[in-house]
Amino acid sequence: RVRAGYGPENLATLRKLTLQVLTQQRDGLSLAKRRVKAAYDIHYLKQILA
Repeated sequence: RVRAGYGPENLATLRKLTLQVLTQQRDGLSLAKRRVKAAYDIHYLKQILA
């Protein structure tokens, strides 16, 4: 939980950036499936971040 100071704002910015990176991928998967695949597959995560 992020409650104090600029924490909520920083976390919201990070969340928006992450969603933007995931939506730019053109692999035929839905956003929900991309999130799950990135969480479980380290190679897919590296591919997204590269």
